[in-house]
Amino acid sequence: MTGLGRNGRVFWGAALSVLALDIVTKYLAEQNLTLHVPQRVIGDVVRWTLAYNPGAAFSMSVGPWSRYVFGAFAAIALYVLWNINRSSGPEERLKPLALGLAWGGAAGNLYDRIRSASGVVDFIDIGLGSVRYWTFNIADSGVSVGAVMLGIILLREDRQQSQRPKPTAGD
Repeated sequence: MTGLGRNGRVFWGAALSVLALDIVTKYLAEQNLTLHVPQRVIGDVVRWTLAYNPGAAFSMSVGPWSRYVFGAFAAIALYVLWNINRSSGPEERLKPLALGLAWGGAAGNLYDRIRSASGVVDFIDIGLGSVRYWTFNIADSGVSVGAVMLGIILLREDRQQSQRPKPTAGD
């Protein structure tokens, strides 16, 4: 990774770490779990439950085209995230990390869409009793954490921009 600069190393380090961890954990889930049969990890709060999501987040679907539509969106997102990172300044420390986490997650779920018509492998099941959050995976976590981080970073940038003195006429 020579010649990447600090931002490139942080971006690709985060992206490839999330992607690798996602692929390995999904493989392990498929090899060791039975479809829709929960295995308790921490009481009833955290369980492993293998599921396949042919749609997108929160089981959004566009029917039989979901695999292709959401795959195309993911491919576009990969390009946009990478491009935003390339335009990041060397003083920006957290933005490459946030972008890399999101990129790795988007790549992990795109990989699933390409390799299997069954959809994205989900297996992390959190909740209490019958009140459960949607089943998700490491890629989803990378996208979510990266998006929240990026949102906070962009809000701070916006706030800093609005607090700068505006040039007056004649400056």
